[in-house]
Amino acid sequence: MIQVSIVPVTPFEQNCSILWCDRSKKAAVVDPGGDLDRILAAVRELGVTVERILVTHGHIDHAGGTAKLARELGVPIEGPQEEDRFWIEGMPEQSRTFGFPDVEAFEPDRWLHDGDTVTVGEESLQVIHAPGHTPGHVVFVHTGARLAIVGDVLFAGSIGRTDFPRGDHQTLIHSIRDKLFPLGDDITFIPGHGPTSTFGEERESNPFVGGRYR
Repeated sequence: MIQVSIVPVTPFEQNCSILWCDRSKKAAVVDPGGDLDRILAAVRELGVTVERILVTHGHIDHAGGTAKLARELGVPIEGPQEEDRFWIEGMPEQSRTFGFPDVEAFEPDRWLHDGDTVTVGEESLQVIHAPGHTPGHVVFVHTGARLAIVGDVLFAGSIGRTDFPRGDHQTLIHSIRDKLFPLGDDITFIPGHGPTSTFGEERESNPFVGGRYR
């Protein structure tokens, strides 16, 4: 079965996730935004071997440490969807804007698309293209564990911002209501920031996509 540990990183308290297969002890790091020493310490403590990096979208707090971590571990980068290329290529500019030191652009080894799968050891996760916050944002879902890593699409009680370049509010609402919620109320999701929740809880009570939006 898949297991997960959350490691908050950067001044934005971004939820970097370490996913691993409990049979093989192979792991993936999802959204290594920074604080790589903290991420690597968690990997050592868990006793797992990182085999790839997964990226939900190209914002610096989620992807700022990706290039360095991939080089240090010698592992491939998978994601996001290619519409986020401009964010990733602009990583040095994001670095100057947000005060992150020496952040590098990178080229993913694999751009992801809606319906793809990614593997973590002997486990597979479904890839869902969920634009709106950014145009190439992806979500990772393990249906067996009823677990989703949703980046900055959806939060406990809120939704992602859409005021960045190529963000779009109605597209984001569509991604949540028509792509994520139908996966099941019992799915627990890890957002990019803040506490976990379930799709069911947000469908009922989230003021942006719950209640009257059903």
